[in-house]
Parts: sequence; structure tokens; C-alpha cells
Amino acid sequence: MYSKIIILTFPPEVAQKALVCQLVKKFDLLFNILSAKISNQKQGLMVMEISAASRPGFNKGINFLKQQGVTVSTPEHQIFKDDQICTHCGACTAVCPTQALHIRRPAMEVVFDKKKCSVCELCIVTCPSRAMGLFTKEPETVA
Repeated sequence: MYSKIIILTFPPEVAQKALVCQLVKKFDLLFNILSAKISNQKQGLMVMEISAASRPGFNKGINFLKQQGVTVSTPEHQIFKDDQICTHCGACTAVCPTQALHIRRPAMEVVFDKKKCSVCELCIVTCPSRAMGLFTKEPETVA
């Protein structure tokens, strides 16, 4: 089983189409929506985990989305932790649903594992020192 967390950016003209449902029907992919902000008037954004029996099957589904005008990128390059201002209070670890943020013991340091991050952004609003944030550069595109 091949699985990956991805970010889909929908232009306004396709935001209301049932493209994600077609991933199941046409490509036999499974999906878990982790976060979504979609409006028919504006660009939509969806963070999801897609699972496939094989990587080629996954790639067929991704290519379908791209052909529909959807931008597909990975979340690893979206959230960052600024180690210079992090106070290691652990507030972010309490709200992280994927345990991408956890405390390393016995040092009591907050560690950020980008591979586990679902880009839910709960850490950003929870962090009292504002050590968690979003990258402003373009995310990596999935091939």
C-alpha cells in the first residue's frame, strides 16, 4: 500500500466539481480529508492523505487531478518550526493530531517531524512564542 499526504489547490472554476470522489471511482484510491477550505467563489485548498495499492495507481490519480487544473503539492514544505524562538513549552504537542510535534525526553525539547505533518495549522494558532508558521515560498510539486 502506497500512501502520501498531499495538498490540493483548486482554482475557482473547478472548486465545486466532485474530483476527489472520482479518485475512488475511476482510480480505486482511498482518501482521508485532513483539512479543507473550499468555496465556489474562490480558490479551494484541501489537505488529504491518499492511499493506493501501488505507486503507479497513485500517480494515475494525481495526473487526473492535474489535468482538471488542480495544483498538487506536498505539505512538508508548508509548516516550519523556528528553533531560534521556540521555548519548548510543549503547547503545540497537545494539539497536534498526527504527533508530528512531540517532546523528546529527557531533554524536554519539542521536535517537529515534517513527514508526519498534516498541515492542520493547529500548532500555529496554539504556539505562544509564534515559533510555528507557514512557508511563504512555493511548495514542492508532486510528480
